[in-house]
Amino acid sequence: MNAFRAPRSASLALLTLVNAPHLASTQQLPPLPEPVPVLALAQAPDRSVWAGTYGAGIYVLRAGATTWEHIAHSTDTAAHSISWDFVHAFGFAPQGEVWYGTVGNGWGVSLDGGKTWTNWELKQLGPEWQYVAPNGIVTRGDTVYVATADGIKLSFDRGATWAEITDSAGATTAQHVWGRIANQYVLAIAAGGDGSLWIAHLRGLARSRDGGRTWTEYPTSDRGRALMVQKDGSVWVGTEAGLYRFDPVRRARLARVSLPAVQSLAAAPSGDVHALTLDGVYAATGKRLGCDAAPLVTCRPDHGALPDTAVLALRHTWFARPIALTDQPYIDQTYRFGSTMGGNFQQHQGVEFNNPDGTPVHAIGAGVVVFAGPAEQGSNTVAIRHDRTLKASDGARFLFSVYYHNSALLVTVGQRVNEGDVIARVGNTGRATNDHLHLEVHASPYDSVSLIVDPNERYPRYTTNPELWIAPLAGTGVVAGQVWDADGRPVQQARVYGLGKAEPQETPYAYAETYGEHNHSDPAYQEHFAVSDVPPGDYTLTVTVNDRQLTRRVRVKAGAVTWVEFRPDAH
Repeated sequence: MNAFRAPRSASLALLTLVNAPHLASTQQLPPLPEPVPVLALAQAPDRSVWAGTYGAGIYVLRAGATTWEHIAHSTDTAAHSISWDFVHAFGFAPQGEVWYGTVGNGWGVSLDGGKTWTNWELKQLGPEWQYVAPNGIVTRGDTVYVATADGIKLSFDRGATWAEITDSAGATTAQHVWGRIANQYVLAIAAGGDGSLWIAHLRGLARSRDGGRTWTEYPTSDRGRALMVQKDGSVWVGTEAGLYRFDPVRRARLARVSLPAVQSLAAAPSGDVHALTLDGVYAATGKRLGCDAAPLVTCRPDHGALPDTAVLALRHTWFARPIALTDQPYIDQTYRFGSTMGGNFQQHQGVEFNNPDGTPVHAIGAGVVVFAGPAEQGSNTVAIRHDRTLKASDGARFLFSVYYHNSALLVTVGQRVNEGDVIARVGNTGRATNDHLHLEVHASPYDSVSLIVDPNERYPRYTTNPELWIAPLAGTGVVAGQVWDADGRPVQQARVYGLGKAEPQETPYAYAETYGEHNHSDPAYQEHFAVSDVPPGDYTLTVTVNDRQLTRRVRVKAGAVTWVEFRPDAH
């Protein structure tokens, strides 16, 4: 699910009910020791409560306890810790096993209540299977199913051996294919009381009645993001546009309601379904031919007052997006341009589009291919010098786009391409830990390919934030701005909280980081951070500068760039 910071007006007890299908009843939970975005909440059979967080690992509230126990990643291999502190999935098996899944570094299991862990990460899995779906672990007896962006891994023996459920492309590399599905990029998984398994993937829904061996596919254009199976065999499906109930016998929707993007679903004692969305919590009642939904808690306040921002005239035109809307067009929000994921990685020089191997990569604009071949650590790479240039205050800039990690290149140096042409296929070649496209946009004063693609240069000189260059998704806008300290200097790697983004749930948005010393502002905007694909509305942004929390009101408009500045009072 998307990173969710509990609103002050909402109790954690209600969030627990909504976000943890295993919870038998609501209960008042003590606050977490730090104000960290919670990605997953679940209750184990022993009634302990498990909270997965964005960057702070796992918190456990043991049965009868009043304080949280903290479980975090350790670099000491003898500690047998969890592999990664970005946790958004839990599963519990009958013999006391506790499974967890991460955003980008596999999963693990504990047989002693969380004291020690056995993990499956890059070393064990290779450059696939790293991105577990939100709430993407289910157990059925002694079998565990881990849903990921590369298909489903299942084990009957606590992970001693694994089999795979994947599509035709994934089957070429999977070692023990257990079943086939139409698309390996799994978005959600759920188990029914009748023994069925349901999944949602990029091409629709699928159901298995034999433990994942065979599947019945139900193609649909609106992607499921959360599933809950009913006793009658139907399934509630939370989507990017709302909620519906699907009957597999009639292959029909029995109920539908428009809501903000649904993050997770849970059954309420009343028999209703509770849907957690980015804007709040809704209670939905299914009917034979329709559906009613009413808000329980609203998370986004109505500010009323005028925003502290301005809508800027666009300072350069948009390029197109490199991934089609029918594939997975969302930008990975955990490792955005300039991000370090809270200090875990180097300052990122581009943006990621996580997609299955073989997904078409499209040119974002017209131009000439100036590089096509292996680059850093063998990454299959394409670079395009675009026809248009940028007029900046310090002179004209040549514009380049670069596409890394492809499995196949479909263009050659010197070839002209138009916007939208398929130039490559998504892969994981080079320094990659999953199937994805890494896109960079360079604004260079020099027409020099060596300054754009250099296998020995980790921090190219002229990269800019692609989120200010590629068109935001329809109906969304961009927020950009600056953060200054009391001496008038840019504040590096500051965390800007407060924006809300529903997608992508598998790599959720929590905060924006201002750029570090190895990142570059857009020559036209001179921003310190920028976030695209933000739904319109009012937001309150906060950032801490010189030990002082600064707050700004932001009003986002579709198709526009909203500008905001943070400046503490000078001393």
